[in-house]
Amino acid sequence: MIDDTRAKRNVAVLVAAQAFLGSQITMIFVIGGLAGQQLSPIVCLATLPISMIVFGSMTTAPWLSPLMQRHGRRTGFLIGASGGLIGAAICAYALTISNFWVFLVGSYLTGIYMSSQGFFRFAAADTASDAFRPKAISYVMAGGLISAVIGPQLVSVLTAGPDATVMRFFPVYLAAMTLNVLGMALFFLLDIPKPPVPSVDAPKGRSRMELLTTPRIAVAVICGMVSYALMNLVMTSTPLAVVGCGFAVADASNVVTSHVLAMFAPSFFTGHLIARFGVEKIMGLGIAILAAAGAVALSGVDLPHFFVALVLLGLGWNFGFIGATTMLAGAHAPHERGRMQGLNDLLVFGGVTFASLASGGLMNCSGGDAVTGWAAVNMAMIPFLMLAGASLIWLVMRPKTTAA
Repeated sequence: MIDDTRAKRNVAVLVAAQAFLGSQITMIFVIGGLAGQQLSPIVCLATLPISMIVFGSMTTAPWLSPLMQRHGRRTGFLIGASGGLIGAAICAYALTISNFWVFLVGSYLTGIYMSSQGFFRFAAADTASDAFRPKAISYVMAGGLISAVIGPQLVSVLTAGPDATVMRFFPVYLAAMTLNVLGMALFFLLDIPKPPVPSVDAPKGRSRMELLTTPRIAVAVICGMVSYALMNLVMTSTPLAVVGCGFAVADASNVVTSHVLAMFAPSFFTGHLIARFGVEKIMGLGIAILAAAGAVALSGVDLPHFFVALVLLGLGWNFGFIGATTMLAGAHAPHERGRMQGLNDLLVFGGVTFASLASGGLMNCSGGDAVTGWAAVNMAMIPFLMLAGASLIWLVMRPKTTAA
C-alpha cells in the first residue's frame, strides 16, 4: 500500500474535505454554546450541546475505526458525513420548537461526523512512506485553514441582523447540511485500498492493554488528550466569555477565526519541523505554548487579550496534537491500526467530552460574572499541562535501548 504518488493524491482529497466539511465544526462550535445558553433550562448546561458533539465522537470512534479497517476509509467517511447531515437537520428542527433535549440529539449525531474527520489524519498516513508520513498528516491538518475562514465568517453573515432569538442560528444549521451534501462527493475520489483480509496465521497484534503500556504509545495518547482537551476547554467558553464581557457575536466569531487559523496554518511546516528537530521537541514546544495561552488569558479580558490567547491556544494545539499523532502512527504495526486508532480517539475525545462539559460549568457556575468564569477555565489547564510535560520528559529521559 505504500506509494507516495497515491498518498499525495489522497492528501489533496483529504485537504479539501478538511476544508469544506470541516467548516461545519467551526460554525457549530461558535454558536453551540450560545444556542445552548438560550435553550437550556439550566445555565450551567449551556455548553452541553458541544459536549454531546464530542461525546458522539468519542462513542463513534471505537466502532468506526474497525469498520474502516474492514470496509475501507471511504465507507467510514461517508457514514460520518451522513451523521453530520442528519445531526444538523435535527438541530435546525430543535431551534424551531425551542427544545433543548432535541437539540442535544442532533448535536450527538454531529459527533459522528466529527469522529470521522478525526481519521482524516490517519488516512493520509495509510499509503505514505515513513519520510512523507509527518508531512502528509500536516498537510491534511492544514486544510482546516480554509475551514477557519469559511465557518466563523458564515456565522457572522448568517446571524447578522436585529434578531436576538435562538432562531438567528437556524440558517447556520442549514449551511451545515449543505456542506455535508456537497462534501460527500469528495470521498469517491479517495484511492486508499481496503486492508487485506487477514489470514488465519496472520499476526494478531498486541492487546489494547499491551498497546497502552508501550511507552511511546502511552505518551502519545496522553499528550494528544491534553492538547485537544485543553484547546476545547478554552475554545468552548470563548464565545460565552467574549459576549459576556460586552462584545458582539461577530467579535466572538472573529476571535474563533483567528484561533482556528492558528490551529491549522502552522501545519504547512509542522511536519518539516518534526522531521528536522524530532517529534518530542515539537510536542514539548506545543505544551509550552498552551501554557503561554493560559497566562495571556488570565492577564486581562480586553479584545486583544482574547485574540492573542486564542492564537497561542491554536498554535499550541497544532504542535502538540500533530506531534502526538505522528508519534502514535509510527508506534504500532499496520495490523494494529484499527484497534489502536479507535482506542486512541476514544480516549482523546473522552477527555475532550469532559473538558467541554466542564467548560460550561466553570464559565457559568464558578463565580458571579464572565471574568471570574473565564479565569476559572484557564486556571483549570495547569494540572493537565503538568501531566503532559512530565510524561514527555519521562519518555525522553528513558534509556535509548528501552525507549520503544
